[in-house]
Amino acid sequence: MFRIQTLNKISPLGLDLFQRDKYEIASDIPNPDAILVRSADMNSMEIPPSVLAIARAGAGYNNIPVQRCSESGIVAFNTPGANANAVKELTLAALLLSSRDIVGGINWTQSAADRADIAELVEKEKSKFTGPEIKGKTLGVIGLGAIGVMVANDAISLGMDVIGYDPYISVDAAWNLAREVARADTLESLLSKSDYITLHIPLSDTTKGLLDAEKFRLIKKDARVINFSRNALVKDKDIIEALDSGKLSAYVTDFPTTELLACKKVIGIPHLGASTPEAEDNCAVMAVKQIIDFLESGTIRNSVNFPRCKLDMRAPNRLLVANKNIPNMVGQITTILAGANINITDLINHHRDEYAYNIIDTEQQIPEPVLGQIRKVDGIIRVRTVAR
Repeated sequence: MFRIQTLNKISPLGLDLFQRDKYEIASDIPNPDAILVRSADMNSMEIPPSVLAIARAGAGYNNIPVQRCSESGIVAFNTPGANANAVKELTLAALLLSSRDIVGGINWTQSAADRADIAELVEKEKSKFTGPEIKGKTLGVIGLGAIGVMVANDAISLGMDVIGYDPYISVDAAWNLAREVARADTLESLLSKSDYITLHIPLSDTTKGLLDAEKFRLIKKDARVINFSRNALVKDKDIIEALDSGKLSAYVTDFPTTELLACKKVIGIPHLGASTPEAEDNCAVMAVKQIIDFLESGTIRNSVNFPRCKLDMRAPNRLLVANKNIPNMVGQITTILAGANINITDLINHHRDEYAYNIIDTEQQIPEPVLGQIRKVDGIIRVRTVAR
């Protein structure tokens, strides 16, 4: 029986996919085979050696110690696209909130609620909260993954001109992108042409501080910036200076800070991007399915540290090996199997950066001494078997 530990409340829609005769699920469980997490910070957590996989029910994974997982052969999953519609809807709302001072107008109306002459006062003061329509304006979408593509397509439907920038766009994303979306060859080109700019990229060493003082000098005057991805993609100090100087008109962020909220042109939203019941259900279902596929067949989909790897299981036994991406690993493994008269039916080997993963199907069950030989090969990180 597989043991699953949950570090946060996970939607029952996902948990119900675990067959109770094959899985034990609890928030406090010894030696779990896998961990399901949403927002709990695992970076300082001692992860039991029994753990084979961690699935984050969400797109971001900075709360998972990915490098430590890789070194231990723990496959870390996320759920890209599961919350895409929720984030897209809020991004579209942010376009309107940043363009017309809807928030300021609502706050002013509430402050004047006890005035007897409210109707006349509204007509007198409404000009303070006007702003441009988004139709006919240019939206720059940085990052064309699941969310970025949906934002771009819907913005086209709203009558906007859309420019997209993503040097790593996937084939699937390209197929789903509306043909009216123009392609920016460089980030600088997108910034110089856009009236609205929205970020839909992961946080990494290369994207941290992507929008800084240098980039803000390139942006069109009165442009508006929207960030529902990660706070550190934008340098707070630099965007506050750009807002205060009048270079930018507004900044909508899902990651408010004390410093940002001190600026009147910042619209701070309390991290609501994926906070819908539908998104939580979708993320949980996707995370659980990935855990089940990995534990039962070794299939890897949407891992953030190991390569995508899937092989139809036609033989009764399967060997799963995670290793460092160094030469002759497959040769050494297959030589050991051949020496033990183990017949290989099919195999697949994929690598991602420093790490590789092997699925090897065999007719015979592999004896423990042979598995021990494989584990001793320099560069092997983790070895396990599953049976059909």
